[in-house]
Amino acid sequence: MGIKGKAAIVGIGEVPTGKFPDREAIVCAIESARQAILDAGINKDEIDTVIPTAALYSPQFNTELVGCRIVEEIGLAGKVKNNVQIFSGGSSSCNFLRIASGLINLGVSRCILCVHADKLGTGVSAQGGIDLFSTAGISKEWEVPYGMHYSAIAGLITQRYMYETGTTAEQVASVCVSNRKWAELNPNAMFRKPLTVEEVMASKMLSTPLHAKESNMLADGGSAFIITSAERAREITDRPVYILGEGSRVTHFALSQEPDLTRFAYAAAAEEAYREAGLTPRDIDIAEIYDSYPVFQLIALEELGFCKRGEAGAFVYEGNTWPGGKLPMTTNGGMLSQGHTGAGGGVAILVEAARQLMGKAGERQVEGARFAIETATGGTYMDTHVTILGTEIP
Repeated sequence: MGIKGKAAIVGIGEVPTGKFPDREAIVCAIESARQAILDAGINKDEIDTVIPTAALYSPQFNTELVGCRIVEEIGLAGKVKNNVQIFSGGSSSCNFLRIASGLINLGVSRCILCVHADKLGTGVSAQGGIDLFSTAGISKEWEVPYGMHYSAIAGLITQRYMYETGTTAEQVASVCVSNRKWAELNPNAMFRKPLTVEEVMASKMLSTPLHAKESNMLADGGSAFIITSAERAREITDRPVYILGEGSRVTHFALSQEPDLTRFAYAAAAEEAYREAGLTPRDIDIAEIYDSYPVFQLIALEELGFCKRGEAGAFVYEGNTWPGGKLPMTTNGGMLSQGHTGAGGGVAILVEAARQLMGKAGERQVEGARFAIETATGGTYMDTHVTILGTEIP
């Protein structure tokens, strides 16, 4: 049936990302939801479905999300028809959109609130965070016993990508600089201090060839958005953000079963998304690319059709993805600078795409932006999701 132009985002909300030991996760969720409702300019009673994604820091809090706590906290008990959790790790953002759009298209729901909140920065101990991201989503039979963890996986992929393409370590490091330049303009970002390639390269080695400043940082945060039918969206706002196209592939569980560590399935997913949207890479104004480690942005730039194979590193190094560049990329700073909030890393990138297209990005606003591409992936990069959003329907 397709989703092109049938649903649209009309409101967004987000709290600052960082380490906030005195701020409860439920506060992040409720404040983000409150902002999204106010931003949409709707009566909260219009919301008939609430979709929280999972919180990783606490099974107790996650059970509360499953058990409708957000519904009660925002005063919708007895009014909301559905409360259901959607979770696929970092790709939860795209699955939010797909499933919410489907519910709206089928007439099951009219107005949906999607929410994320987590406390990975202060809700778990340092060792707890290390343990979580050393084993979660990694095969305990075939990979964990041999020392595989997320930084090692990123190092392995980066090493292979550099070998195949000739990309230099400095070019990989420049992705972090690009993201930081956007984060400097983002009041919700965890890291806003300027960063140079030299500083990245001088930081300690994390997992060869990656340095410490090429890794994401676990953080507390929350974000939310409201999605409704295209018809209702046009009544609510003069600048709705339409879902125009999407494409996805699930490629593996264990990374050892991924046939191509330097491409994944971006090209196939992107081809589907472009075809449904009726657009090409030349039409895209902003690339909001999932960025847990810098190599994944380089891979995506090439596989999405913005650069030829092996040219993404030089493209970023030359400043083309910075503020004022040819292709603004990951304009909130991404997980490398805004902070990694679990599934919220991808949700924050999606919210940023909507923010830019709504013209609400403040100092980092990309003028005249009409179309954005957003990517997400979960687990050990087990799936690839590409979504195209726009302020008009081609």
